[in-house]
Amino acid sequence: MFVSAIIAAGGRSLRFGGAHPKQLVTVGGRTLLDRSVSLFLTHPRVDEVIVALPPELVADPPECVRGAPAKPLRVIEGGPRRQDSVANAFGVIADQSELVVIHDAARPFASADLVERTIGAAAESGAAIAATAARDTVKQAERGLIRATLPRTTIFLAQTPQAFRRDVLRDALRSTEDATDEAELAERAGHFVRVVEGEATNIKITTQEDIAVADAIAARRSDAERQPDAARSRPARTGRAGIGYDLHRLVAGRPLILGGVTIPFDRGLQGNSDADAVCHAIIDAILGAAGAGDIGRHFPDTDQAWRGASSIDLLRRAVEIVRGAGLEVGNVDATVIAERPKLGPFVEEMRANVAGALGVTPERVSIKGKTNEGVGEIGRGEAIAVHAIALVRST
Repeated sequence: MFVSAIIAAGGRSLRFGGAHPKQLVTVGGRTLLDRSVSLFLTHPRVDEVIVALPPELVADPPECVRGAPAKPLRVIEGGPRRQDSVANAFGVIADQSELVVIHDAARPFASADLVERTIGAAAESGAAIAATAARDTVKQAERGLIRATLPRTTIFLAQTPQAFRRDVLRDALRSTEDATDEAELAERAGHFVRVVEGEATNIKITTQEDIAVADAIAARRSDAERQPDAARSRPARTGRAGIGYDLHRLVAGRPLILGGVTIPFDRGLQGNSDADAVCHAIIDAILGAAGAGDIGRHFPDTDQAWRGASSIDLLRRAVEIVRGAGLEVGNVDATVIAERPKLGPFVEEMRANVAGALGVTPERVSIKGKTNEGVGEIGRGEAIAVHAIALVRST
């Protein structure tokens, strides 16, 4: 598949200010434009690169877009809006181009893996964007007053790269209405856009205050690149795994809550909190992976502060403990063992709830239901158990 990359760098950087165009600001010894352009020039899936710049930079191109690169590189004049710059670049892509990936020059730290995953998702689905799940509670406000609290599990923060099959992007760019990105235009044109897990370090440089964060990221990467050859030749660290297990008796007069979902049933799980065994097993798994103890250490059932507590909230608190150890959750897999009720109709909602608490996308959460084949107290319908495994990794 022939892939064209468009680097959107045609803006005037009015919010950024400063004496130089934002594209040419240096972070860690390299300009933002250089970092973004080189990512795609060196990426094995990309066949050509088109860079949209302001007219004055087209007349006197920066060093990073001069010379004789290893693959075709064109510099074109951007337009007054981002979508105009992308449309100008789209007009000069190669005739054989089948897929177009678009990236903001102001995001200098996207990884080659993120580009790879976004291209792969767009090739399958027609359109895909990198995005991160919202971790904080999301409020909708107007004139300084909160109007609504939005479900955090449905909120994602868009990034670039964004990738589209050629026909999808053509449809999107037919619109003359303002939009913040090409994904919005594709949505308006009736296309579905797939979300790919983004990266926390894939920040956008918008104001002068962002430079300090960017310098820190650049310094960290530079330190990693300067490691001794022996250290760099060691196998990559894939993360740390933890195992969790929980079991609760089923009793009358309690709601059955699993994965944050209240499931219709004649009994519920007995416990000090809401006794959500799915969340409890996952809490033990992520704490274990981080070497941070277990649920009893942090939320003991002898402490009345946790009486009736939401286990989804406890899971969020456990995630903060993991983050405090310099780690983040990679993925979790849980198996619920219950003779009744059938959990299939509730699994997707459970996945979404758990993902929201973990701060990841639902595709990184697996929840499965099994029976105990009539054996033991679980088989007799007296209890429900959950096994979980989690992978955490350095942030």
